[in-house]
Amino acid sequence: MVVIEKVLSKEQVSAYRQQLAQCPWGDGRKTAMGMAASVKNNNQADAQDTNVRQLANQLLGCIGDTPKIVSAALPHKIFPPCFNRYSETEEYGYHVDAAIMRIPGTSEVIRSDVSMTVFLSEPEEYDGGELVISTEFGQQQIKLPAGYAVVYPSSSLHKVTAVTRGQRVAAITWMQSMVADTNLRQTLYQLDQSIQKLINANKTDRAELDNLHNVYHNLIRQFTQL
Repeated sequence: MVVIEKVLSKEQVSAYRQQLAQCPWGDGRKTAMGMAASVKNNNQADAQDTNVRQLANQLLGCIGDTPKIVSAALPHKIFPPCFNRYSETEEYGYHVDAAIMRIPGTSEVIRSDVSMTVFLSEPEEYDGGELVISTEFGQQQIKLPAGYAVVYPSSSLHKVTAVTRGQRVAAITWMQSMVADTNLRQTLYQLDQSIQKLINANKTDRAELDNLHNVYHNLIRQFTQL
């Protein structure tokens, strides 16, 4: 699980919220698969709406422009982002994301390796609504500032607790990673982040950095699935 700061600026979040307020929304259960439908109680922006598609494409661009997301997820394919909204009493019980997802309007499918939530509401705008992810270290509760995101393995059991005040708006998407193994992907992320810190500190010999880069990219070559 990795928290990504400022995927969207405050200005971008405000623009998203204003445009989403004008878009058509529907029962989120219609988009759930299998057992997840019985525990899903929220609303989802109409993915067929032109403005919703435009917002989703803009968010895809922001994802590609955020190095920490690329480092953490190593995305090969990305499902078009969806926008959900939880009002008072609404929640999404424990579920696991579908392993295989068909991209709407196409015959293309992706394997969900990495899930991502981008928060579009500030924490003080609502009570409840925490994203709870079951990990090997116990349950992790996530409630981040608007514009921040969290990425986590799609294999994780997770839920969104009931909103008791206000409204929680977020974007969600799933990625098929070039590296399917969660532990290996996490190790590669840690290695890449360590290299970036050494570069920014500007205290490490260039030859040593080149060696580390060589190791990292050769590991990517060895384990990448395209």
